[in-house]
Amino acid sequence: MVSTLSSSTQATPVVSPNQSLYPLTSRTNSQGHLEIGGCDVVELVQEFGSPLYILDEWTLRRACQLYRDTLAQCYGGTSQVLYATKAWNCLAICALALQEGLGLDVASGGELYTALQAGAKGEDLYLHGNAKSVEELKMALEVGCTVVVDSLFELEQLAALATPEQPARLLLRINPGIDVHTHEYIRTGQTDSKFGIGQFQLPQAFEFLSQHLQLRCVGFHAHIGSQIFDLQGHRDLVGVLAQIWRQGLHKGLPLQELNVGGGLGIRYVESDDPPSIPAWVETVATAVQQGFGLAGIPLPKLLCEPGRSLIGPAAVTAYTLGGQKGIPASDDLPEGRTYITIDGGMSDNPRPMTYQARYTARLANRPEAEPTQLVTVAGKHCESGDVLLRDIRLPDPVAGEVLVVLATGAYNYSMASNYNRYPRPAAVLVNEGQAQLILRRETYADLIRQDLLPERLLR
Repeated sequence: MVSTLSSSTQATPVVSPNQSLYPLTSRTNSQGHLEIGGCDVVELVQEFGSPLYILDEWTLRRACQLYRDTLAQCYGGTSQVLYATKAWNCLAICALALQEGLGLDVASGGELYTALQAGAKGEDLYLHGNAKSVEELKMALEVGCTVVVDSLFELEQLAALATPEQPARLLLRINPGIDVHTHEYIRTGQTDSKFGIGQFQLPQAFEFLSQHLQLRCVGFHAHIGSQIFDLQGHRDLVGVLAQIWRQGLHKGLPLQELNVGGGLGIRYVESDDPPSIPAWVETVATAVQQGFGLAGIPLPKLLCEPGRSLIGPAAVTAYTLGGQKGIPASDDLPEGRTYITIDGGMSDNPRPMTYQARYTARLANRPEAEPTQLVTVAGKHCESGDVLLRDIRLPDPVAGEVLVVLATGAYNYSMASNYNRYPRPAAVLVNEGQAQLILRRETYADLIRQDLLPERLLR
């Protein structure tokens, strides 16, 4: 595990990206600044402005390769890695994942459209969602996308849309009844969940499939949650799915694919200790081989769909520091508090407010300086809860310096908003000293692009 920077003369250590606080190409350059992908972060902010998402191409590719190659090497059957694009869906990232041989797991019509525009074909795509619209289902059928069916109601909708000439290729999303230790908002496999078909509903689902030949159920899907460090839940999941698979075979379903979801955690703070990508893949592959072997069932094509552990560690967000405000010590606040402000906040990263998420931050101008001051980093939005980092140590921050928040590739841009009518930030892809815009910074004009002003309201 690597949490410190390499110097400008040292080779970058190669580790599992999800175990590193920094993107893998990070180092301190000869100017004493943080460098990522061969690009000086302070200079990137000078050129592209802030807030700025900075995505390291090598770290993302390395994560894709670790998943893809480890799964191919340690699983006895065929396999496919899918990138869960809800973590961060844009043209460049979808295209990069496809280039690395991954398929794409999309969670909406908008994500599906983006993936198609990035060059994906129907066979590359799996459509998720617990409340898909009829329009989204039609779109999936038209492009030949596999639909991950989330409910009995959705089976009925799909049966009404599909035909023998245009059958629906689908996986059943099964709720396995497995609880895991993670934030309640990102647990998905427990019995009380909005996601998936409960095991008590399976006989009804199997019967419905047997009566509607335009529905071709080629496998099962299950997902137990996100930001998971304990691998036992994935072993338990495979045991449940192997038994359900046998039931499906007995009902005559043409089962071929088993999708075990994703969920591997990443390192957000020093104390986080997630398993490596190879350890996660080997655990899942071994569990499937053992579980299906004990059940006397041929191995399925094994699919997994990582999102956070692929993209999360590969990106950082850079902000420009503003002023400070000191709160004196009191009975309620014995040590007082020092607030420092940044030029972003909850509109570019809502996770601290939503999930109480914690992050690590460094000054790009002085990444190796001793952290001497306890501060709380406050966003610029008109909201008391807009606090990005509470009680962290930094080296006496100065207005105008660049603050970098690490591991912001997952669920930051994808959950960004225009709250208070702030434009969404730009994003750059960095590699070998080159920085390319992959998302332009929104303008004020973009903010009113969809607005309409009736003539009678004009003054």
